[in-house]
Amino acid sequence: MRSIILDLKKAGKNAHTAASSGGGGAAQFSCVLFNEDGGTLQNPAAFDDVCRAHTSDSIRWINVNGLQDAQAVKRIAERYELHPLTVEDILDPDQQPKIETFETYRYISIKAILQKTFCEPARKRTFPFIRTQPKRETQDEDGLLISQISIIVMESTLITFIQTPEEFFEGVRKKILDNAALVRKMGTNSIVYLLINAVVDEYYITLDSLEKDIEDFEDRAGKTNDDTFITEILDTKKYLLQVKRIALPLRSNLFVISQQETPFISDDLKPFLQDVRENLNNVIETIENYREWLSNIMDVNLSVLSHQMNKVMKTLAIISTIFIPLTFIVGVYGMNFINMPEIKEPLGYPVVLAGMAAIAAVMLAAFKYKRWF
Repeated sequence: MRSIILDLKKAGKNAHTAASSGGGGAAQFSCVLFNEDGGTLQNPAAFDDVCRAHTSDSIRWINVNGLQDAQAVKRIAERYELHPLTVEDILDPDQQPKIETFETYRYISIKAILQKTFCEPARKRTFPFIRTQPKRETQDEDGLLISQISIIVMESTLITFIQTPEEFFEGVRKKILDNAALVRKMGTNSIVYLLINAVVDEYYITLDSLEKDIEDFEDRAGKTNDDTFITEILDTKKYLLQVKRIALPLRSNLFVISQQETPFISDDLKPFLQDVRENLNNVIETIENYREWLSNIMDVNLSVLSHQMNKVMKTLAIISTIFIPLTFIVGVYGMNFINMPEIKEPLGYPVVLAGMAAIAAVMLAAFKYKRWF
């Protein structure tokens, strides 16, 4: 297969279409160069400076934050001969996680969840990494802030494109610089593992935050009759479903990597990816457990509400039952017939009232004896 050369006109059209709703702003570059002797971090102002920094005996990791600068993505695509479809996928924030293999590189797309350190202040009584107003295409209203990450894997170069401008892989960068000799032995494969593992770690952090809210729901389930309680539970189930939707494709993609033979993913990396797959299995299993937990909490709350409603209905039924004979007596003496001897009695009115009170008292005593209230 021949190397696939980028058609700049087509790529420019695709990039403009995909990024037209994302606003302007220059992309932010960072470059980590490392070999067995050590590693360095550079923050070049332009992509041309990144290219000049590379040496033949080093591994280079180029990171691009923010995809609103379509021209920068086009220049990178031209420099590394990326396929136009790859460019389109990079610039598409709604692209599902996927893996594609080309002659000179492998393309990996994953979804990351940004936590509170990357986001705006929390909304009232929800999770710290949720906004009330959508700010990017990948975020649903009142949903998790999800960022697309695209990874280009080559023999000695790795390029990552992060949809949002926030720094996401600072911890990974520090691991590489602190353990350059160990990481160098696995080449770009080690960075791929560290990046995917960092994304999966964020899934765990998300689930931990959601678990705290679920525990709060459980405490409130038997005590609250707030109309918004069920809505909060349903919102939480929606967040869990969002995490599941981005975790499932990643797990499938890792399985594909482990089964395929490719020059860009070595056999040494596969055990590490298998470990990440097991972590994803735990994430998905935890999500299902949490959703079932929420369903049980909802059932408990609905049972409590039903019990409270039954108590109200019982009270109203007792009141209605007491007033049935009283209404009958009032109806009889309200017929206004001429021949009603009781009407002419001076004590007729207080006697009737006393009788009505006695009937009500006897009925209440009977209900109390039967423990109906």
